[in-house]
Amino acid sequence: MDKPHCAEAFPIKLELEPGSYSWCACGLSKNQPFCDGSHAGTSFVPHKFELTTAKRVSLCQCKITGSPPFCDGSHAEIED
Repeated sequence: MDKPHCAEAFPIKLELEPGSYSWCACGLSKNQPFCDGSHAGTSFVPHKFELTTAKRVSLCQCKITGSPPFCDGSHAEIED
């Protein structure tokens, strides 16, 4: 697996509390957009990020963002 799996072609908007998070980079997690260890055996590793305050975020689910874990609109490049 050299390319990530597109979990969804749109971001997910969440209210997150302060804390540490692991964003799924491979797209295989059953707990999108967070890592559940499904990347085992691939070249992918989760992207760890931390929030110091509660925040509304748009997390990428297409897995091709240039600014992981946040959506940068790259999903618009996905062809139907």
